[in-house]
Amino acid sequence: MRPSEDAPPQARIPADVDTPDKIVYGLTARQVAILAVAAALGYGIVRSVGTLLPQPVLIAVLTPLAGAAIVLALGRRDGLSMDAWLMAALRHTRGPKRLAPAAAGHPGAAPDWAPGTATPATAVPVLRLPATAISATGVVDVGTHAVALVACSTVNIGLRTGDEQAALIGSYGRWLNSLSAPVQIVISAQRVDLSRHAHRIADNSETIAHPALAGAARDYARFLDDLAAHRDPLWRTVTVAVTATGEKARDIEVLRRAAHAASALSALGAQTTVLDGGHAAAVLTCATDPYTPADVTWARALPDAAITGSGDGHAPTAMV
Repeated sequence: MRPSEDAPPQARIPADVDTPDKIVYGLTARQVAILAVAAALGYGIVRSVGTLLPQPVLIAVLTPLAGAAIVLALGRRDGLSMDAWLMAALRHTRGPKRLAPAAAGHPGAAPDWAPGTATPATAVPVLRLPATAISATGVVDVGTHAVALVACSTVNIGLRTGDEQAALIGSYGRWLNSLSAPVQIVISAQRVDLSRHAHRIADNSETIAHPALAGAARDYARFLDDLAAHRDPLWRTVTVAVTATGEKARDIEVLRRAAHAASALSALGAQTTVLDGGHAAAVLTCATDPYTPADVTWARALPDAAITGSGDGHAPTAMV
């Protein structure tokens, strides 16, 4: 027997949590409905033309119907039930196909989500996100529900003992079991803008009085510039989107759930924070183009906030 601290962590998680309930003879409600409709059609055929057709012909008519119903009810493909797979195939067949960009000078028709423009040659498609508003407290309004974002760091579980790993997995499982609304955990990798950090270090090195420290700061800035020029550094971000529905006080409820998620995840050793409006706008802005170097640590202006200059006449006032 190995010591308890070296025992691998174990957590009991139901594997069939999303499996539909069986209602009769091991069949789900969807399967029973498909077979019932097929049986009703077969019964109608027998009652209407059963006395007019010979029995072999009637069997030949009913056999394809029964086979199609069985395949539709019990068949699966690509992890989907056959009826859901056929519905997805039908939507794909009827949907527009754009497999390649238009040739230069021939932009072609703009997609449905693109705004109308007077000159197609200068048309720039604009992605319409489902978010319609972002409050100062960080609540994102997506119409049917409200969303709050929680930024958190990762936890290195591989360096923990067996008991610590089991405790962390158990705490994480208790948080998942406490959820009463859908939650999305987004783990993404984004490019790091080291050039801006290098320029900031180089500028601050001019204010260092000690020559050796100033030289070390300049060397560090050159190292960051070289790293940004010859490498593609990435950093991993973890964002938890917490949701809430309802007509009244859903903004307060989603912020309460976000605070609960931040508290539960911080107990695992992760650094968590509930994003306010500016930082939530920064995260959504960077999410539209994750391969462009961007810094989400400083807040953007909210969509309805006025941006003004310093009053010296060089920076005009603008509305985002």
